[in-house]
Parts: sequence; C-alpha cells; structure tokens
Amino acid sequence: MKGYTVPLSPRGIANLAPAPPWHYAGTVVGVEFFTDPAAAAATLPEGLTPDPDSAGRGVAMFIDWQYSSTGLEYLDPARSQYREFLVTLDAHYNGAPVAWCPYIYVDNDSAMARGWVQGFPKKLGAVHQTRVYSVGGPGTPVLGPGGQFGATASAAGQRIAEARITLEQPVPDPAALMNRPVVNLRHFPRLAAGQHDKPAVHELVMSVLDDAAVSDAWAGTADLAFLPAHGEELADLPVQRTGMGFHFDLAYTVTDLKTLTDHSNEDLSRL
Repeated sequence: MKGYTVPLSPRGIANLAPAPPWHYAGTVVGVEFFTDPAAAAATLPEGLTPDPDSAGRGVAMFIDWQYSSTGLEYLDPARSQYREFLVTLDAHYNGAPVAWCPYIYVDNDSAMARGWVQGFPKKLGAVHQTRVYSVGGPGTPVLGPGGQFGATASAAGQRIAEARITLEQPVPDPAALMNRPVVNLRHFPRLAAGQHDKPAVHELVMSVLDDAAVSDAWAGTADLAFLPAHGEELADLPVQRTGMGFHFDLAYTVTDLKTLTDHSNEDLSRL
C-alpha cells in the first residue's frame, strides 16, 4: 500500500494529501484585532504563554489559496483551489514571540488533511472575500487608496466572522506582516478503551515556511466581528478594537516543521 496520508492504496494516488513539498500562493484579506487578554490566554496550550508586550493581540485572515506539489496540480483547479479563514494570537515560546492558531476553517478536504499533519486544527467552513481585477470598472475595487474589500466565514451554515477593510497606503515593509512563526498543536487521540486520555500524538510544533514571499501589500482601516454560533468558540474572543486592515499576496513552500515539545501518551487531565 502506498501514499502519504489516508487512504493508502495500491497506486498511491488516492491519498488526500501527497508527501511534501507543498507549494502555496494566495491572496489575503486580514485584520489586526485586540481581544480580552484573559480570553486569549485561555486558548494557549502548555508550553506557550501570553506575550507580555501584546497580550490579547490577534490577526484574522481570510485567504483565497492555490496549491501545487511535485506536479502542476494548479492545472486541476477543482482540487488545488480552496479558501481558508484563520485566527492567530500573539504568544511567547521560551521568551520568543510566536503566533498561536486556535481556530481555522477550510473548504477543501486535501487542505484539511495537510493542515492536520502540520497541527492546524482545521474544520470545514465556507469562506469568501472580495476579489480585485486589473481590468477595472465598477465590478471590482481598486488595489490602492480607497479600495474596499469584504470577507466572511461560516461554519455549519452559521456566520462566524465578517470583516471589511479600506486601503489607504502601501505597506513599506511587507515582510513585517509575517514576522512571527506560527506554533501549532499536533493532536491525534486514541480510541482504544482506557486510552482516551493518552493521545498517540500530542506535540507542540513550529511551522517552517520556505521561500516565503509577500507582494502588493496594502494597509488601511478595518472592521471585524466574531459572531456567536452553536458548536463554536470563536466569539469567546470578543473583538474589543481593531488595528490595521491589510491586503496582500502570499507564497511559500512547506517541507518541514520543528517539534518543540512532545507530551504524547501523557494523561491530558494533568496538563
């Protein structure tokens, strides 16, 4: 049997996600926000602590992605294109600033499988954002001063997030938009009776992004709301105020991650 993720199969092409490298390119509509520091701290796993300089700061991103691997997978857009919504929160790992991702939603099963391998806690959702077209006209915003963009995310038929940004100026240092490595928790439980509190995998990991690039970055003002929904806890991070809104194109490759701590097989009630 062959493959990287399930399902393993005789030819190895039925798996949800092939082995890396995984190449990504996408367009981001994002909003910097500030929530209750205590609510943000409540989402942190063991090993992470609130950032003492920016406790309660987060970033919400709505992304229109295109993916490829070892071939030209982007020529099969039904499989390679997907949309995603995620939230990151400022935190510290051993005194170093990182971004923690407590919630993330995606509309593609292959992207979900790749996310679980990386430790992103992906759930199914529906994500939309305003698109910009260089042809101009009244059917598209401008990618420049005054350009307005909206974005929404839904889960199980319920609206959970909505944002609107108005661009004002280019971002002088686009790399600053990606200045914190993302830390995730890879968690795969056991089903065997008596082993439910001893996961097969429970490890804190740091994302490793190769050849990361940001272009056409613009910033401006923003509005953001997280809406209460059954079965969701995103709204437990109330948006007290917003900071910068932004729009940019992003690309990177994933081939690796860094394991920070491993608590596999421990009784989680003690953590």
